Amino acid sequence: MTRHFDDLQLGSIELFCLAAETGSFTAAANEAGITPAAVSRSVARLEERLGVRLFVRTTRQMRLTEGGRNYFEQCRQALGQLVDAEREVTGGQSVPSGRLRISVPTPYAHFRLLPLLPAFRRRYPQVTVDIHVSNRNIDFADEGYDLAVRGREPADSSLVARRLEDAELVVVGTPDYLRRAGTPRTLDDLDGHECIQYELPSTGRRVPWSFRVNGRVVEVETSGSCTVLEDHLATATLAKHGGGLMQAYRFTVQAELAAGELVEVLGDYGGTTRPFLLIYPHARHVPSRVRAFIEFMLEQRGR
Repeated sequence: MTRHFDDLQLGSIELFCLAAETGSFTAAANEAGITPAAVSRSVARLEERLGVRLFVRTTRQMRLTEGGRNYFEQCRQALGQLVDAEREVTGGQSVPSGRLRISVPTPYAHFRLLPLLPAFRRRYPQVTVDIHVSNRNIDFADEGYDLAVRGREPADSSLVARRLEDAELVVVGTPDYLRRAGTPRTLDDLDGHECIQYELPSTGRRVPWSFRVNGRVVEVETSGSCTVLEDHLATATLAKHGGGLMQAYRFTVQAELAAGELVEVLGDYGGTTRPFLLIYPHARHVPSRVRAFIEFMLEQRGR
């Protein structure tokens, strides 16, 4: 077999992948225990060998070129396969380790993922976790994320989606607000109420409210003087302080409902849900840290 790589070239590939994952030469250098200049030289050697620019670098940011992104995906899989092959041939277990980058919307982060994270870290102490808490859609390749939790099936066929749960929706308001504005009994009654709005970052559109009428799901456009951008949890906070009615995930307001601080209305039209999906790039080789997190989250579904 012809030898294609020497130790220096393999090291350059590893440092390139580390820089792509962390988003900077400095962060890659800190993780590798070397200087940023050494990382820069390694990437430069790799670019010279390939005859391709791998990164676009400015004074404020660094991002992969299209060729760099494709090369990174192939190299990351290849290096992962080498690690697994070494562990298998030596009889060692593939212990999940390394940096895991996850993007999660605010409701799921605060009420589902973050409470579970300490248990995940106790089980896999060699995995470090970066959590991007936002309702903005991310680009896996450009931004270096391993996984994301989102509320809809991805249009990109290169992504895998695993259902975590179907979260029940509920319309709530404070007792004080309902005393002032009255309790809606039908969907038409919503026209006379202050309905807190939420605008999806991905579309810039206000989210319609979802109800079940005669066995089928209908979406209703509501109106109100307050629209929340970006942070979905802010709508529940506004509702908890008497700002109006809000359709929220039940799990985000169940404590306040139990305490009587919020009251559920329009229960006859309830029972609709929205999904939360665990999304990650399809690949023949999934890093052990990613597999571990997927299995951990799916394991929690029935609890």
